[in-house]
Amino acid sequence: MDYDAFFEQRLRALKAEGRYRVFAELERRAGSFPGALSHDGGDAPRPITVWCSNDYLGMGQHPAVIEAMQQAVARYGAGAGGTRNISGTHHLHVLLERELAELHGKEGALLFTSGYVSNWASLGTLASQLPDCVVLSDEKNHASMIEGIRHSRAEKQVFRHNDPEDLDRRLAALAPERPKLVAFESVYSMDGDVAPIGEICDVADRHGAMTYLDEVHAVGLYGPRGGGIAEREGLMDRLTVIEGTLAKAFGVMGGYIAGSAALVDFVRSYSSGFIFTTSLAPVLAAGALASVRHLKTSDAERRQHQANAAELKRRFRAAGLPMIESESHIVPLLIGEARLCKAVSDALLERFAIYVQPINYPTVARGTERLRFTPSPLHGPQEMDELLFALETIWSELGLRRAA
Repeated sequence: MDYDAFFEQRLRALKAEGRYRVFAELERRAGSFPGALSHDGGDAPRPITVWCSNDYLGMGQHPAVIEAMQQAVARYGAGAGGTRNISGTHHLHVLLERELAELHGKEGALLFTSGYVSNWASLGTLASQLPDCVVLSDEKNHASMIEGIRHSRAEKQVFRHNDPEDLDRRLAALAPERPKLVAFESVYSMDGDVAPIGEICDVADRHGAMTYLDEVHAVGLYGPRGGGIAEREGLMDRLTVIEGTLAKAFGVMGGYIAGSAALVDFVRSYSSGFIFTTSLAPVLAAGALASVRHLKTSDAERRQHQANAAELKRRFRAAGLPMIESESHIVPLLIGEARLCKAVSDALLERFAIYVQPINYPTVARGTERLRFTPSPLHGPQEMDELLFALETIWSELGLRRAA
């Protein structure tokens, strides 16, 4: 077989569909967020405004976080030096796990190198080790959750998105004594909709099922101390596992789970995805710890974040742009065709120095291709004025559809 020919043919197919991923080469500058420099092939990097970062609150640029990381790298060096099992458990890892457990009102927490890994490893371990376990998974769950469940080889049933009644029907058809795990998210990152956590917990409780809630797009952003939607709704105690990330609202890197002491120790002891990988660098743990502690006590970033998200939605509506309505901070504009979605993204970057990545299949369903905007507390009126002018110009030139 001509392997390279196969690879090239498949890449050509992606490009023909307009789904070939082009990575914008950016240079983030401390203190300038949401500004960055784009290395797009010109003679010199040029300044742009980023509108699609998952650094939702700009904490990756926060002085307290930067200072903590600078001090940590000077004191501890660069890497962790090993797996958590073999010389790689740093005191900062332990402090951060305690802080995260306390944030979510749980007995314990466990750090992973990313949110993807924490979902893959934790779901894979729980579902494979519980005898005859069946996993009930929301149909819009993230790829990391899907991969973890698939890796477990446990039986999986997919319930309709945010539909407690469908979940109830499926659980009722299972043997009462059988182990059951309900996996879902709080904020879904592409549409920005929010799960009915309380109702799902009610259903799970009726049928003796564990609950696993992915809060990666909510931790730091919601709740009085940044504990997520479950904290905002007063539901953290009803969830078996809360999973989160340190790479979005907290602005650094890493993932984690929080739960009972026994469950956390079980995953720590049985998960190959935890045991056999080098642990998070102490410098990253230091930055994440500073960020979590800051957002536990400061609500200013969250309040401004919500105000800016509401303002951007208001402007999109007033301009007649086809926004997908959501109750969260995520603001998607529906385009509906992959090549057109990339054309709009390219025009924004090339002509207006505005960067927002096109979101195409398989991340979203075909026909729902979109641009996904994530306003931060640091996107001000000027950035919004420039964005609206650019979008309205491109919409008119390309004859794109307006909202009804």
